Amino acid sequence: MQVVMGAQMMCSFGVAPSVLAVIRPTCLCNNVPMANIMDFAPMTNIPPFGMCTTQSNPAVAAATAAAMGTPTPAPCVPVTTPWTPGKAQVLVGGMPALDIGSKCTCAWGGSISITNPGQTNTKV
Repeated sequence: MQVVMGAQMMCSFGVAPSVLAVIRPTCLCNNVPMANIMDFAPMTNIPPFGMCTTQSNPAVAAATAAAMGTPTPAPCVPVTTPWTPGKAQVLVGGMPALDIGSKCTCAWGGSISITNPGQTNTKV
């Protein structure tokens, strides 16, 4: 199913969901901008997921060390890669469309997935 602006996302190391933003609407689905695999810019397309819980994040590691080894989350600042695999048969702005099965990865090891595509009426 095609992903559009407002889709809900979750990171495997985040504590709260986030909402996808599509900045340059090139195609619409039910009057809502469609997303493509390049809609992955941290803080612009992919806002934070509340707090981050992975020790591979330097901020979490530092907070945990300061708490004498007690696991301590730190504010999430996603550092992401393009979505994959996308839907190559459907181009949005010249790039594969973002599909519900697509994922992107955070530099700290989190897997970001779509939990709600933002629309349910149209299948592409």
